[in-house]
Amino acid sequence: MLNAWAHVSWFKQKIDKDEEIDKFIDDLDRDNNGYVDYWELEHKLDEVHKEIQPKAHPHNLHYGARSDEARHEFLRSIIRTRESRIKRDEFAECVKRWKIPSLEQDRKEAKEEDDYLKQMSMYRRARAYWAVKGPEIAFLGLVLSFMFAFGTWQLVKYISYDEYTPAFGWGVVVSKTCAGVLYPTFFFLILSMSRWLSTFLRRFYVISRFVNWDLSQSFHIKMSIVAICFATLHAIGHLGGSFVFGSMTSRQIAVAGIVGQDGIPRSYIDYVRSVPGWTGLTALGCFYLLTLMSMPPVRKWSYEVFQLGHLLVFPILGLMMAHGTAGLLQWPMFAYWLAFPTLLVILERGWRIILGFRPITVDLKLLDEETVVMTAQVPKHRLWDYKAGQYVLVQVPQISWFQWHPFTVSTCINNTMQVHVKADGDWTNKLRDVAQNGPQTTIKIGLDGPFGAPAQRFYDYDYSMVFGAGIGVTPFSGILTDLQHHELERVKSVGTCVGGYSEETESLSPYNNHRRVDFHWMVRNKNDLLWFSNLLNEVTRAQDLDRSHLDIRIRTYVTQKRKQISQHVFRWLLEKHRTDENPQSPITGLVNPTHFGRPDISTILEEHCTDMCNVLARSGSEKDGKKDEIKVGVFFCGPPVIGQHLADQCAQMTAKARIEGRKVEYRFMIEVFG
Repeated sequence: MLNAWAHVSWFKQKIDKDEEIDKFIDDLDRDNNGYVDYWELEHKLDEVHKEIQPKAHPHNLHYGARSDEARHEFLRSIIRTRESRIKRDEFAECVKRWKIPSLEQDRKEAKEEDDYLKQMSMYRRARAYWAVKGPEIAFLGLVLSFMFAFGTWQLVKYISYDEYTPAFGWGVVVSKTCAGVLYPTFFFLILSMSRWLSTFLRRFYVISRFVNWDLSQSFHIKMSIVAICFATLHAIGHLGGSFVFGSMTSRQIAVAGIVGQDGIPRSYIDYVRSVPGWTGLTALGCFYLLTLMSMPPVRKWSYEVFQLGHLLVFPILGLMMAHGTAGLLQWPMFAYWLAFPTLLVILERGWRIILGFRPITVDLKLLDEETVVMTAQVPKHRLWDYKAGQYVLVQVPQISWFQWHPFTVSTCINNTMQVHVKADGDWTNKLRDVAQNGPQTTIKIGLDGPFGAPAQRFYDYDYSMVFGAGIGVTPFSGILTDLQHHELERVKSVGTCVGGYSEETESLSPYNNHRRVDFHWMVRNKNDLLWFSNLLNEVTRAQDLDRSHLDIRIRTYVTQKRKQISQHVFRWLLEKHRTDENPQSPITGLVNPTHFGRPDISTILEEHCTDMCNVLARSGSEKDGKKDEIKVGVFFCGPPVIGQHLADQCAQMTAKARIEGRKVEYRFMIEVFG
């Protein structure tokens, strides 16, 4: 049996308090006869195992099920007796030997984690908040400044110039001020639809840190709300103001000064029928229709309607470009604002349509009840400049011709790509149903991408830390696979070289020297680990053999709380049930140990910083070269609260190293799906 007891040595406190042990025994000794019957222990162990074991499925190959006999024999081995009942005092001593973490300590640490931000100073709290929300706020600030500047310019112009208000009254001031706001609003709104642009701009570190393109969906929604509000005010200003005043007989001379003598007299209906009138009203009507078809209830009811509704954006753009071509009040500025982003989006969508008619073959495989893996051979004639951590858009004509959904590339070795899809909606549920047709199903898909993501900057750092929560791990699954692939290729090549490494061998790896990656993955439920466990186990096994060149340290955390002490204890006992034949955890299916509860971010960062300082000291003493500085990339995807804690600790560790005269810097980067 494996020595699993050592895996919990990092806990601060064990179950050795009489009140906790008594509570645990009381939960078992229901008849209160002063003994703990073995059948009570066995029954509780089976009950907890049935509740928390991984979902059984023929494709969960990583999970080797233990028999009831093996589990019961394990229980016998840890209580160290074959008796049918044990005295309470003897059993209490036995429980102490198990060295199970204290449930109360777990609760205390969880509370301290929750109170962490509250206990920080205002400066540190603001700094941590800015690290997580800063890119979004900064970019929104830039956009708002453009909106304010152009709105103010139009306001001042139409108030200051004497010819406008005498002809069209207050309506022209309202309408043109709103138009000034709409110029940059629609410019950035349309740009946010371009994945080509976001991928290109990721090449530039400063821009990618300032503009968080992963928030494009959230930003797109915000800009759409602003656009429809100011477009409505623009229409009100004309329909209820400038058209009314401009059609008055007493104002025709003033109107002629703007539109010319040939343009008068003009009635109200003439303004509505004009090119600016009917194009504006039609565009606004289409905009409202698009908004209604994009509402969350409609999207939940039918994603197909949601996608089709967004096709209205193209006639809306065409109408808005034509809206100002008459040049009644000023030269047609709006068309120039829309030209570049519209052209970019049209080219991008046109290319996507072409790719939809040039599908590729993929194999579908059901991993568990909720997860499908898609494996595709990307044709060599396709442009496929993939970097680990990027994502693709997938279309399945068998399900829908119009729906394209983004998924992070889980693995990509050469041109063999895999995408893991979790059933969590109409489209993904239908894909799972298709995969259920057989052990392996072949279908055709449209594939567009790959597109950029923050995780692709992973290779910019010698040392990296990854904190992923739930589905947030997906951008980094491809990175782990890529690292593992390069390391295996390096080992194979080293085996064929005589006398050690060669330059050709080293070029196979993205790293030239020893590198370390700390991978921390938090999940709410143990079943969230299943789809990713094969990769994690492969990496763990490889690291057990050789860490001399690439050191990947994996820790997984199940954060689901247990209220009953007996559930807490037996969950830990089941985690310890590992054998040479079945080294995986019977709870998670992972080879590496499972930690229950949230990670202690402060302790993790402090230990890592100490290790980095030691690395810096060693490298500085080497004759071959001196490492003047260590930059650690800290990548995070998950709840903002955890991100703020992590960002604060990165700043604290950097400041601590600076005070001690060591150049160790922790760079926090957040990954956001949106």
